[in-house]
Amino acid sequence: MEGILPLFKPAGLTSHDCVFRLRKILKTKKVGHTGTLDPDVTGVLPICIGKATKVAEYITDAGKAYLGEVTIGYSTTTEDASGEVVERKKVDRVITREEIMKVLQSLTGEVEQTPPMFSAVKVGGVRLYEYARKGIEVERPTRVVTIYSIELLDDREHFEGETISFRFQVRCSKGTYIRTLAVMIGERLGFPAHMSYLQRIQSASFTLEDCLTFEDIEAHMDNGTISEVLKPLEMALSHLPKLRINDKVAEKVKNGALLQTPDHLQTINGPIIAETDDGTALAIYAKHPNKPDLLKPVKVLRNEIE
Repeated sequence: MEGILPLFKPAGLTSHDCVFRLRKILKTKKVGHTGTLDPDVTGVLPICIGKATKVAEYITDAGKAYLGEVTIGYSTTTEDASGEVVERKKVDRVITREEIMKVLQSLTGEVEQTPPMFSAVKVGGVRLYEYARKGIEVERPTRVVTIYSIELLDDREHFEGETISFRFQVRCSKGTYIRTLAVMIGERLGFPAHMSYLQRIQSASFTLEDCLTFEDIEAHMDNGTISEVLKPLEMALSHLPKLRINDKVAEKVKNGALLQTPDHLQTINGPIIAETDDGTALAIYAKHPNKPDLLKPVKVLRNEIE
């Protein structure tokens, strides 16, 4: 069994819980997820199976899109709806659409974020949520993430009430905390805030429309049609630059040969996919550290052309 299974992650399960359950359903151990989603978060979680586990990191590194909701008026320990209230401040004025749009615009581009204490980031080899559960506060590393776009999904011109909630859609780089983004939106409007809802709607090239539920997957296993819904590992690499190679070069690629860097890829610093004429990905290459005119294999995906 080989391929990528775009799972619709339900609320209440960790990403690891999903992997554990799928190993039982699919009757295979070689199953891996492509990035942690908090238990309360639903949506797109691509699962890699068999050889496709080799490309999991490239899905994790690709851009993501989310449908989120921020509630302004109080903040929580976890920065989402599951945490205990930390601070309350009634919204004592009307907030205009123009104000919100300006804040969203100010948060577009490169943004510094400090991960919440209840997160999977490691400090000193220990995940932050493990410190948080023991009541230990530690210094957290600030990271720079990229917010490609934020769209307000609310038609109101004026927002008022003791608490105010509105939804937004965000496209962002890996490592972005939407919980923290919600808090930042509130701060820039002058109020404590938290993320009250979140759904991942895209991960790399996989969208909600591609996703299957656990029930769907179980039905396909029962019917013997699971192979029909597995996506090829090439889908995980569709956003990366390609180097088309002929059969003669393909034989060398399978054996991990160095390749000459073609002119159109001279400026590429990230991963490059070596693929056959029919679009089969054979290996992942990158610039050679000491020989800039050569490409060095990072991972050989297939030892035989399939």
